[in-house]
This record gives sequence, C-alpha cells and structure tokens, in this order.
Amino acid sequence: MTEFNPALVPPGHVAVHRFIHVIGATVFVDDRPADDGWERHFLGVLGEEAWWAVDVPNGEDPSYGTAADLYSFHGRTSEAEWAIAGRAVQLTEWARTHRFCGRCGAATEPSVNDRSMHCPVCRLLAYPRLAPAMITLVTRGDEALLARGVQFRAPMYSCLAGFVEPGESLEQSVIREVREEVGVEVATPLYQGSQPWPFPHSLMIGFRAEWVSGEIVCDPTEILDAQWFRRDDLPNIPPRISIARKLIDAWLAEG
Repeated sequence: MTEFNPALVPPGHVAVHRFIHVIGATVFVDDRPADDGWERHFLGVLGEEAWWAVDVPNGEDPSYGTAADLYSFHGRTSEAEWAIAGRAVQLTEWARTHRFCGRCGAATEPSVNDRSMHCPVCRLLAYPRLAPAMITLVTRGDEALLARGVQFRAPMYSCLAGFVEPGESLEQSVIREVREEVGVEVATPLYQGSQPWPFPHSLMIGFRAEWVSGEIVCDPTEILDAQWFRRDDLPNIPPRISIARKLIDAWLAEG
C-alpha cells in the first residue's frame, strides 16, 4: 500500500492535487476545489498526489447530495484514502472550533511550524484534539467476551472499549473499563495495535487481556448485553473497517 506522508505545506514537485470537501461531517472528493475562497488545510502526500481538506461553508453543497459520511465512504475507496478523509474531517472540525482563543477570546492564527492554532495575544497554543481510547478483546480459554453497546448503530457484538482517563496508563484503563462495563477482572493486557478513529477524534489502542475472575454483570448505561462466545458460534461482529474486527480475526486465526 502506498504510504501517506503528512505535511503542513505541499512539496513543489507534486503536480496532482486532490481535494476532500468536508460538508458538515461528510466528504466529497474532487480534482479541484469547488470554490477557491473556501478555507483549505493541506493534509499531506499520497504517492504523487497532494491532498487537501476544503471547509465547505454551511448551506453549500458542491457534491449535489452525493457526499458520504465516513462509514459509507469506507466502502467506496482505498484504506489509505479513507484514512486521509478521516484526517480531513478531524482537522477541519478542529479549525472550525478553534477560531478564537479559549483563554482570552482573541482570534487565533495558524502556526507556521506545526499543526496548531496560536493566540497572538496570550500565546496559547491549541493542537488538534485526540482522545486515546483502549479497546480490548477479553479471552477465557477457547472463549471471547463480546458485548453489545447501547450506542451501537447496528445489532452487533464487539470488543469492550472506553476512554483513557487522566493519570492512568493504557493497561490500567483496560482493567478499569472491563471491570466497569461487565464486572469481570482481567490481567496482563497485551498491546496488539492501534487505529485512528475519526468518530469524531479518537485513537483506538487495541489490547488482548485474559479473564481472571468474576461473572458478567453489565453496566446498563453502557452495555445492553455481553456473553462468552466460542469461535464456531459467533454473533454478528463489526465490519473490517474497525480494529475491533482485527482483534477478533486474530483470535479466530489462533483456533
């Protein structure tokens, strides 16, 4: 797969430019910007193409209704381009919501040397928001613990996930979140991989953890149902877009 190289400014040798128009939280890709006056954010280079995000003002729709949310866009493009689209949505929303300083209220300006907005009055820097979240597959012998969250868009079962709290390690967050969501104790969380997750600005950090003790007791504010499943009797699980599916597939391959 061609590597994407993030950058603040386009290199001079790149002749081909691609523009991701961000319409609310949906995207529309074209070879030229729909309006040269709309705010742009350079994203980086993929192969020999320079990629930009274009902030489409409210009420405008250069896609004529064909723009797609990021879930739908995943099935229409490559993994690399989908990740760039997620970057475009996140950076555009960050720029929209950081036009003014959160400390003194002055208008902010883009920094020259890094991806931040700076306040020319009090010098506060605002970087793109990134929320680290752990996601873990809990196993017990030949079984895996999968849960159905209250906010899932579809009736499916997935790995347990939750945001990392200030002052705790990733491993501590795994143990705490599993205990809070389903009432069981786990040990030895092992890092498996990570995935940018632009819904809206998370970084999913994947783990495997072994069950130690306890019976499933769901937190009803978070989990509709959770059960132990064997490899030959799985429920509906997440699509391949997610790191949750990668964790489950890796476990299945061990059987």
